[in-house]
Amino acid sequence: MAGAEPAVLVLEDGSRYVGRAYGALGRTLGEAVFATGMTGYQETLTDPSYAGQIVLMTAPHIGNTGTNDEDMESRQIWVAGYVVREPSRIVSNYRAQRSLDEDLVSQGVVGISGIDTRAVTRHIRSAGAMRSGIFSGADFDLSDSEQLELVLGGAQMAGRNLSEEVSTPEPFTVPAVGEKVGSVAVLDLGVKTSTLNNLAARGLDVHVLPQMVTARDVLELQPSALFFSNGPGDPAASDKHVQLLQDVLRAGVPYFGICFGNQLLGRALGLGTYKLPFGHRGINQPVLDKRTGRVEITSQNHGFAVEAPIEGTFDSPAGFGRVEVSHFSLNDNVVEGLNCLDLNAFSVQYHPEAAAGPHDANYLFDRFLEMIQGSKNAHPAAADDASTTDEEGTN
Repeated sequence: MAGAEPAVLVLEDGSRYVGRAYGALGRTLGEAVFATGMTGYQETLTDPSYAGQIVLMTAPHIGNTGTNDEDMESRQIWVAGYVVREPSRIVSNYRAQRSLDEDLVSQGVVGISGIDTRAVTRHIRSAGAMRSGIFSGADFDLSDSEQLELVLGGAQMAGRNLSEEVSTPEPFTVPAVGEKVGSVAVLDLGVKTSTLNNLAARGLDVHVLPQMVTARDVLELQPSALFFSNGPGDPAASDKHVQLLQDVLRAGVPYFGICFGNQLLGRALGLGTYKLPFGHRGINQPVLDKRTGRVEITSQNHGFAVEAPIEGTFDSPAGFGRVEVSHFSLNDNVVEGLNCLDLNAFSVQYHPEAAAGPHDANYLFDRFLEMIQGSKNAHPAAADDASTTDEEGTN
């Protein structure tokens, strides 16, 4: 079995962790990050936001419940590599259709098991997320210096635009469930299936659009609202998506963004973004909703954040009126949400669809629906109102 063969995880600072191959054999490169969820490994693996990253699970035992088609959050596994302490030797769940190892092998995901994931996590928390590689099979026999050279030749996450890799190639529609109350245009930057289902469950026709569409394309649909999804990469490398959002906001279309969509709203408002040392990843991240005073336990996956003052209101540097931070992290005071006071737009930095994760933040989809229903601009003017700056499309 592949699992009996040796493998090594190499970090860009030269740290090495030798274990056993897990999943496919070979070589993979990516940014090493850790996820703190005790469950939800299939949702993590199929979350497009993890594209380009080697994901280390802090929970020590992974694979117990196997995998199935129902819990897939997208069309494939997106992680660049997978690191676990101890894979389950058996699958013990009535819903399981395959073992996790079978999915990793069939989709060519190179992984490693049998290393001290606590030690690696502590190292990343201290040194920060960094480039890394997993080597097994013939690549395990490369010299230490050859493996490190390959890792150092890998791409940095900062400045990287990955939306083209994960976005849908063609538009499609998820019809409203029950009575239709409106429609939403979803820019797919790495959207999850559960997000689309939550929007459709609120009576919205969900028009999922490839990431290269223009503001004119969006406005031609005459949507009740625009939604930017989660996704991988650096928001500073998505200027065309920022321009699209600015044009649609000026046309009066209500907006809701999550995760990457929160960062892009920040940039559209004229705010900066920055890379976190090791990011927030997992289903146990505490966030304060300033509007209600409630503490929410949230599902998160982001390595970048918005720069904005936590307290008070401020004027959008890009001319979109007054803005406030609506949510912030109780671990490190990172901005977790933005609310525009002079237009119908808000965003959060986490996953309200709760796949996998707690349901504390699911109310945000209801808040989005209330905003749509209360908006006087639910049916925007013709696409002629779009700025001509959108003609070039997006990256």
